[in-house]
Amino acid sequence: MDTPEQITAKKAKLEQLYVGKDIADVPKPAAVLDIAKARRHCSSMLAATKALGVAFRPHIKTHKTVELTRIQIGDETRDVKLVVSTVAEIEHILPLLKSFRNDGRHVNVLYGLPLPASQVDRIAPIARQLGPGSISFLLDHPSQLSPLRRFNDLAGFPGGAFVKVDTGYHRAGLPPNALNKNGFLEAITRLHLEGKATLVGLYSHSSLSYRDTTPQQAMDNLAEEIRGCMDAVRYNRQYFPAQTFELTISVGASPQVTSVQNFAGTVGLEKGATEHLIDTIKDISAGETGEIKVSLELHAGVYSVLDLQQLATNSRSSIGRFDEEIAVSVVAEVVSVYNDGEREYPEALVAVGTLGLGREPCPSYNGWGMVGPGQVEPGQRLIVKRISQEHSILSWDIDDDKLASENLPRIPLEVGQYVQIYPNHACITGAMYNWYFVVDSSNPDGAAKVVDIWMRAVGW
Repeated sequence: MDTPEQITAKKAKLEQLYVGKDIADVPKPAAVLDIAKARRHCSSMLAATKALGVAFRPHIKTHKTVELTRIQIGDETRDVKLVVSTVAEIEHILPLLKSFRNDGRHVNVLYGLPLPASQVDRIAPIARQLGPGSISFLLDHPSQLSPLRRFNDLAGFPGGAFVKVDTGYHRAGLPPNALNKNGFLEAITRLHLEGKATLVGLYSHSSLSYRDTTPQQAMDNLAEEIRGCMDAVRYNRQYFPAQTFELTISVGASPQVTSVQNFAGTVGLEKGATEHLIDTIKDISAGETGEIKVSLELHAGVYSVLDLQQLATNSRSSIGRFDEEIAVSVVAEVVSVYNDGEREYPEALVAVGTLGLGREPCPSYNGWGMVGPGQVEPGQRLIVKRISQEHSILSWDIDDDKLASENLPRIPLEVGQYVQIYPNHACITGAMYNWYFVVDSSNPDGAAKVVDIWMRAVGW
């Protein structure tokens, strides 16, 4: 991994070469990020969670940049909470985290996997630079308690502990009624009382809402996830510290968390939310379960840029066209066009494939990315129909494969032209690139002009 000095030098060189240029003139394929869209999505989320009166913990794994992390946190947030998926992300944003601390903000970064013992020796020196309370971990197995103790020894202060709860998605975690399997929760409580760990709360990440197709389904999935964690508190409250104890319930995935924008800060809870979510939020707002005081925290990541998978969930009742909402795209060169009967249907070949777009499906259509509508006639949809390692085939999005080719228009592209492809899954697509060419569609002609370079964290 490059040092901060090397990253700064590389960013400066790229800025010198490309800032002010049209995205048609950058090396392709290239990842483009529209700061205006990202800023709008982040602002909406901060406003909604503030209006709802809950804490918010952004995930940075989608973009892995310093600049968008700053936008996700906003200017008013005094309690900076983040989630990362790799140690490289923490290392990359460390100067930003230090600046937050220097500004008097409290910083806590959650390493978003059940604690790998191999990473403790890398994380502890970072934590020492940020101070007590700066790092938290997910736990769902007794074997993870030894590296948690080792972190305390190396850092000189306890790490935070979130117990991972499986509320139905089955990616990681323990069922709500089994958090104390083999005395696991009791052991964490002992470490908490000994000052060798800080039991922060329960954490669930449920992506069941990725199957949703309505705002109501997304809101109800959020309610179910909160309920699952509340059940875990009730099932296991005898294993938590005996004294009055404050516990954070952290839940979320982008579809169900963005669904709070349907009502929070706009029309009011009773007028916009489902009855199930209303009852659930009122329940947790009561604040206490026995001697345990409970507070709610939401977390999400890809909401900051969105993608076609997110739009397919329809988690928000009011949203624009995909090219108006998705902040990340890939520009790629057209290298051949087949409009003269060479194929059953008109097609074009572009010089980007799985290693530049990813190969993530989307439930709303049968393809691997969508070409921006500005390059086709209204009512038409050009998609990545087939994909290989370094190239892919564009074709019309048609429901009936038996449709005669003469009924389809020619592909309106020329060899050497570029296309802008919007991804199914922005997290995977972004991982193919070391930086974003940043544009700003809020300025005249800004959607095509490079205004900045944002370096991504690379590696693990």
